[in-house]
Amino acid sequence: MPDGVIPFIDLKSQYAAVQAEVDERIKAVLDHGQYILGPEVMEMEQALCGIAASKHCISVASGTEALLISLMALEIGPGDEVIVPAFTFAATAEVVLLAGATPVLVDVEPDTCNIAVAAIAAAITERTRAIIPVSLYGQPADMAEINGLADQFGITVIEDAAQSFGADYHNRKSGALSAIGCTSFFPSKPLGCYGDGGAIFTDSDELAQACREIRVHGQSGRYHHTRVGVGGRMDTLQCAIVLGKLGRFAWEIERRLAIGARYNQRFDELGIRRVTQRPDRTSVFAQYTIIVTDRERVSADLKADRIPTAVHYPAPLNHQPAYRDCSIYGQLPASEALAGSVLSLPMHPYLDEATQDRIVDAVSVACGHAASRI
Repeated sequence: MPDGVIPFIDLKSQYAAVQAEVDERIKAVLDHGQYILGPEVMEMEQALCGIAASKHCISVASGTEALLISLMALEIGPGDEVIVPAFTFAATAEVVLLAGATPVLVDVEPDTCNIAVAAIAAAITERTRAIIPVSLYGQPADMAEINGLADQFGITVIEDAAQSFGADYHNRKSGALSAIGCTSFFPSKPLGCYGDGGAIFTDSDELAQACREIRVHGQSGRYHHTRVGVGGRMDTLQCAIVLGKLGRFAWEIERRLAIGARYNQRFDELGIRRVTQRPDRTSVFAQYTIIVTDRERVSADLKADRIPTAVHYPAPLNHQPAYRDCSIYGQLPASEALAGSVLSLPMHPYLDEATQDRIVDAVSVACGHAASRI
């Protein structure tokens, strides 16, 4: 990086490590020329089923398409409500509106930033059809409690695992923790391609068939449209890239766990608040996020020290113009506070200890400066 700037996500180092495998996979696609639903698509789906321990994997064009297709497969639409966290990326609520249903925004836990089970319970009505818990920053939500609550009311849970593929919860893999799970292969994700891509996981034969048909314009056979669908396929080239990365994926997850644990130890020693991980699950640290006062000042100090930061996310959904008319259940104090104080730091499997120490030391100084100015 120029001028000694630390990369926020180091995809160049990753590519250097998997270049031979990825290049070989890409060349194979270029040679056979089946760019849509080529053999690599099914090969990737089968490989991911093995990783997630899920009966079905349906690859799709993006994580957003995965959520939308899941809602369509469940026939969720006008008059239905879907409970989603207010503190998340817009796609979680966006797809509910696109399906014609109503997103019901609820608050999150102030320490994990994941959807609060008590808030879900309070927001359930006779119109509630689904809950979409988001595994924010790479850590699954309280899925056992959420699934139990959903079973009690006959509601479907769609796990938004866009940031958490590879994480564990109660010895099960994220993406396969509920009736249907969705993930993303956006380049910055723990398992990313070099464009857009995503996947749906389910053990239900019926839902899997519906998702496969919906992703190809609702076709059960060529030009035989059994349902309304979308153009939601994942390109063969992107599937080939994921396949090229899979051999290193387990190692990268181990590295993320180790780097995240080291960040935790150092920040805990310094008394700097961070997103908490629960002991009954792991986080793959799609982002490593601290919680600070005077965030703009801390971020500016780190930028001056050539350390990039990011904010995931600077406003809860009820503050976004497109979502102000969504149904909002109760107050959202945790979402409001976190939106103004979360700060993500460089995090990737190729982060060495010396660089990590430089980041932590700079954060300590920057937070000390910010505190002295308050």
